[in-house]
Amino acid sequence: MAAKGMKINTAVFVMGNTQVDKCPAPDKPEFAFIGRSNVGKSSLINMLMANNKLAKVSSTPGKTKEINHFLINDNWFLVDLPGYGFAKMGADARVRLEKMISAYVGTRENLANLFVLIDSRLEPQQIDLEFISWLADQNVAFSLVFTKCDKQSKSSAKASVMKFMNRLRSDWAELPPHFLTSSETKDGKETLLNYIGDIIKSYKSA
Repeated sequence: MAAKGMKINTAVFVMGNTQVDKCPAPDKPEFAFIGRSNVGKSSLINMLMANNKLAKVSSTPGKTKEINHFLINDNWFLVDLPGYGFAKMGADARVRLEKMISAYVGTRENLANLFVLIDSRLEPQQIDLEFISWLADQNVAFSLVFTKCDKQSKSSAKASVMKFMNRLRSDWAELPPHFLTSSETKDGKETLLNYIGDIIKSYKSA
């Protein structure tokens, strides 16, 4: 049964760092958000938390350089991860971020779900498909969040999402959960928060 009306009462920044072993104690379920630069990750996080200043929104993509932990309602962590792609970043910095993301995603024992953000306006991008395939190889629990659905008609957004999912269908026996969202109109907010709530219930009863 779906959780009803999960409310965000408190959202507090805990720490930002570049080493997984320095993250908060893994004693609460953790939900991380990641995507290519300029996918709208910070805006989505702020929309979900009803706090426009929680995650830093910048006109320059790729500003997140650390693993940023936020404690939500005193009982779960939201994690803002650096984006992948790094088109305007030097090779050394890119390698460092890739290693940091790989270490976090691959070893964080309390990671309950990784939300992979996809720009709903674009054709399926190879870098997204490769990252998703890597997550599957690592046995990481993840879901897809399609962003910026307000930037086109509802029918166009649904068609774009269907195209992406059909691309996955050719290689996957079972498709990952997916959500259509808009930081502007708040579409998908309640569904996404209730999904997190359901996972938290299962996590605590396990």
